[in-house]
Amino acid sequence: MRSYDYVIVGSGIAGLYTALLARNYGSVLILTKGSIDECNTKYAQGGIAAAIGKEDSPELHMQDTLAAGAGLCDPDAVRILVTEAPERIADLVRFGVPFDTLNGEVALTREAAHSVPRILHAGGDATGEQIEISLSRLARMSNVTLLEYCLVTEILVERGQVRGVRALDERSSTYEDFECRYLILATGGAGKLYKYTTNPDIATGDGVALAYRAGAEVVDMEFLQFHPTALRLPGVAPFLISEAVRGEGGILRNVDNYRFMPDYVPEAELAPRDVVARSIVQEMKRTGSERVFLDVTHLPSSKVTTRFPQIFRFCFDHGLDITKALIPVAPAAHYMMGGVKTNAWGETNIAGLFACGEVACTGVHGANRLASNSLMEVLVFGSRILERTRSKETAPGPDYAGDGAALCACPPPSPSLQVPPLRLTLLQSLMWDKVGMVRSGEGLKEALATLATWESCLGKPLDRPYYELTNMVLTGRIMAGAALAREESRGAHFRTDFPNVLPTWQRRLTFRKH
Repeated sequence: MRSYDYVIVGSGIAGLYTALLARNYGSVLILTKGSIDECNTKYAQGGIAAAIGKEDSPELHMQDTLAAGAGLCDPDAVRILVTEAPERIADLVRFGVPFDTLNGEVALTREAAHSVPRILHAGGDATGEQIEISLSRLARMSNVTLLEYCLVTEILVERGQVRGVRALDERSSTYEDFECRYLILATGGAGKLYKYTTNPDIATGDGVALAYRAGAEVVDMEFLQFHPTALRLPGVAPFLISEAVRGEGGILRNVDNYRFMPDYVPEAELAPRDVVARSIVQEMKRTGSERVFLDVTHLPSSKVTTRFPQIFRFCFDHGLDITKALIPVAPAAHYMMGGVKTNAWGETNIAGLFACGEVACTGVHGANRLASNSLMEVLVFGSRILERTRSKETAPGPDYAGDGAALCACPPPSPSLQVPPLRLTLLQSLMWDKVGMVRSGEGLKEALATLATWESCLGKPLDRPYYELTNMVLTGRIMAGAALAREESRGAHFRTDFPNVLPTWQRRLTFRKH
């Protein structure tokens, strides 16, 4: 068994950033199931939020974050985020990330639900890609060991302490165990559970499934953010149309060319993501259309092409000049607010196991993530993970038990239920229809029964696609169970049978394997 001080699972910004910090304090291994460049980070267009502007402050950033989170943010975690954000931006500059400037100063833009411009960007709308390129280049040049096409299949735990991981080398179809002092999960989200998503194919909920099976707690899994504006063209996979497009003045129109958002909320296009997404769904239903349109034709064409070069180029390559024509859009699964439960140091309830990035749930996002806080969350809490491992030998994280429901409460498989054989497309359609933006108790029970039946029929995985499918079924079941348990509507979670926000539900649901 090869042994390292740090084993990091995932090669997005969370994995690379923590690896670059950890290399100074011990031996580091990055395991990634694809190539180092396969990750969600490079698809992050809008930017990264930090209160560095003259009219901004950490307190204002905190107020905006808490407002978007609909009463479920952890205030202490949010305060840490907004206070430490400027210093983490300095880290990225030192790592070579080329943030865009204007008149010699870092350029800041505004996005929905932010009260002032505080979004830094790089390469226009290529922020994530620029960060990924900078960090992966450094990682390849450093003393970090990187194993690509190695899928982690199990977290090895002995007497409540992480011992290491087991991984499948796809190229040789062999398994190998890796021992470590500290294991950092940085596996990203679970957007591929859904029929329409802005996420790449690798976003299959692996980290949540691995951690749950190992005995770690997961929390807030009912809160899955749907981005309001993903490109909706026939035969074209959903492509993210950044929040920043509306922040720069883009407006939403229905199929009759009517600007509808002011009819729903005073903030119009700059309302929080969950509000805009559900308003779009309601407008599509009202007009009998499968899409609405984002209009930037009134903006100077030079501004559109220079501020959003990736979006302009992608649309142009598919026959759409967005400086002259409306952009067809509809909501798509985008970001998992819940995840492996951590404290303010990235620790889980298993000693030596940490989580960082979208797979983790620090409590920063609450029921609805504020745009562009996700990349900053990675940096702030990734840095704190390394600080924790350096300061002392870790002990198990705080005891979170008692504030949630157990997964064993979910309905068991039904012998009489006629469920077709499991296929990825069927799973994605089930999650989209029953555990999507608009939910009901009846639909969630149906989804849970189907998922439980599929789970009971799953055999032992032998290759990456089957491992991913089993991880998706388990992650989907936890999501559906949490959504059924929360009998209210809050943030990204909306129930037609419980349409109101209820004070009695201002609490978080934690799940743990029994």
